[in-house]
Amino acid sequence: MNTSSVATRAAIVRALAEGNSIRATACLTNTSKATVLKLLVELGEFCSMYQDYVLTNLPTKRLEIDEIWAFVGAKAKNAKKDSQGDIWTFTALDADSKLMVSWLVGQRQRSDARTFMADVASRLANRVQITTDGHNMYIGAVEFVFKWNGADYAQIVKEYGQPNAEEQRRYSPAICTGVHKEWVMGKPDMDLVSTSFVERSNLTIRMGQRRFTRLTNAFSKKAENHAHSVSLFFMHYNFCRSHQTLTKANGGIHTTPAMAAGLTNHVWSVEEVLGLMDPNRPLHSN
Repeated sequence: MNTSSVATRAAIVRALAEGNSIRATACLTNTSKATVLKLLVELGEFCSMYQDYVLTNLPTKRLEIDEIWAFVGAKAKNAKKDSQGDIWTFTALDADSKLMVSWLVGQRQRSDARTFMADVASRLANRVQITTDGHNMYIGAVEFVFKWNGADYAQIVKEYGQPNAEEQRRYSPAICTGVHKEWVMGKPDMDLVSTSFVERSNLTIRMGQRRFTRLTNAFSKKAENHAHSVSLFFMHYNFCRSHQTLTKANGGIHTTPAMAAGLTNHVWSVEEVLGLMDPNRPLHSN
């Protein structure tokens, strides 16, 4: 276990959760990179275990699902080792509580989509409406896991065209020229078919996770550390960071997604998250 003081470890977690790189976090907290990475691995594993335990039997009614790109070591076209290349994080967001219900760090392929969707299904207490983008892997994954008509499912399909020379951007090789909704199965409320919330969460991830920031050298060097970082970030997002929309809806009382989902009754401190590593602490705590 990391033997730094609680105050130092809390400072490290806060720095990481606010989008600082490993090197910047070490400088801000007057620690070494090795200390920061050691805490990231230890706490990331505990956060994964804890959330796997508590994110169950959820009364979710609407899920928005998407995937966000990053890379490990080098982009796929420049990879020189099997451990390098593109990496994707699948995310499932509760549209009402804004809780990040499930995530999977893997590849953008059918097998990982099925594994991810199976985990999503295992966390739900009731029938749910699902919206994804138009990627074909989702249709097979949802039908395989939920069976035919086992969920109310529709897709947001975007059409793209090539920009002209003045509109060309380094990370926008195509522009969206149209969006339409497509029914897939069940009885989804087509007025509520949307991926806006989960796409907004992609921005939150990129701002709060330095590993996802483009055009920097802060990209992940190991897939395992990438997954630990994602797990720690979602722990902080679900339990520690009050959500502006939820707080406003709750009369100004600071409210996290975990509170809105009924998983806890207060905003967690970073010190509480660190307390998960205390071997004498009960696994479940409000």
